[in-house]
Amino acid sequence: MASVELDSLVKRFGGPEGTIVANDNIDLTIEDGEFIVIVGPSGSGKSTALRTIAGLEEPTEGRVLIGGEDVTDLPPRDRDVAMVFQNYALYPHLDARANMSFGLKMQGELSSEEIEQRVDEASKMMGIHELLDKMPSELSGGQQQRIALGRAIVRDPAVFLMDEPLSNLDAKLRTKMRTEIQELQADLGTTTIYVTHNQTEAMTMADRIAVMDGGEIQQISTPLEAYYEPTNEFVAGFIGSPSMNFLEMDLEWTDEELAFSHPAFSYQPSIEMRQAIDRSASAISLGIRPEDIELGERDGENVTDVEVVVVEPLGKEQLVYFELGGEKHKASLSGEYDIRTGETLPLRFPTRKVHLFDAESGETIKNRDRQSSGESIDAALSAEGE
Repeated sequence: MASVELDSLVKRFGGPEGTIVANDNIDLTIEDGEFIVIVGPSGSGKSTALRTIAGLEEPTEGRVLIGGEDVTDLPPRDRDVAMVFQNYALYPHLDARANMSFGLKMQGELSSEEIEQRVDEASKMMGIHELLDKMPSELSGGQQQRIALGRAIVRDPAVFLMDEPLSNLDAKLRTKMRTEIQELQADLGTTTIYVTHNQTEAMTMADRIAVMDGGEIQQISTPLEAYYEPTNEFVAGFIGSPSMNFLEMDLEWTDEELAFSHPAFSYQPSIEMRQAIDRSASAISLGIRPEDIELGERDGENVTDVEVVVVEPLGKEQLVYFELGGEKHKASLSGEYDIRTGETLPLRFPTRKVHLFDAESGETIKNRDRQSSGESIDAALSAEGE
């Protein structure tokens, strides 16, 4: 096991359309034994950062440290890392046993008996011992991924690097493999850096997540902190499913009073919200998660009538798409309500659930009317345990 540190990491690629900055001054420290997930959309720079840690890409600027040692100039084989790829990267002409042992044989540091022992132990851990004599073409996607994981385990590396390892699997198998990887990491205690575009994987697997966009890390925190206390509008919209709704509001100041104005309705902020907003601001982005919108009573505070566009029944809940001021938004409501497409629905946007973002920078404006991060997270954990 070892810590990993990215120190002012920059990676640029030259191309016909000019220079592309894939990683822009990244600073990130992963603790010894930690499971961290780097999550972001396609093109955010997450895989480039992982490949740079592995030594498959050379940084333009900055350093990579593993276990406190500067490995920036070391080749991949000397970094004591094992990488699991999206496409499994198994040799098609070798059976599963030979694929798992190939790296160790190339290193030439262990005897044949020691290599066989490691392969046997790893295959039993992964539940694939009976597959060792099969060729990759004879294995399902899930079995091939287990072989790829087993190949990483036999190396007994200081760090596991995983690049979208589940993206080629169907939804049911992804869920199963997600659990298996978590259990594996907990058993081995090996520092693990896992890259994905799937925020559900990030939320369910990680000790901490690093949310990336545009080559930069937008937020490093626990998954629940990213959900309840996003640092900016991008993180708020990317983390959480279904994604957060955003309403662009004009600000109307009168003496010490403040009203939020939207083409479809007016919103009455709390005292804490008014205190948090700079009086020079003329607009703000109001964010609210679909699960935080409530059915309200007509003429109630911060209740507005919306037109239901689509209803998606999901059993216990239903996802209601609605139109407000010409824009489509969504609410997650109890499945017990009989809601029909085309009807008018009174929805309430509670101030204690609202997120505020600067209209220009997208940065979070702290809404002290919201529950604090600790209170929100404790409440969420309590609810999950009930």
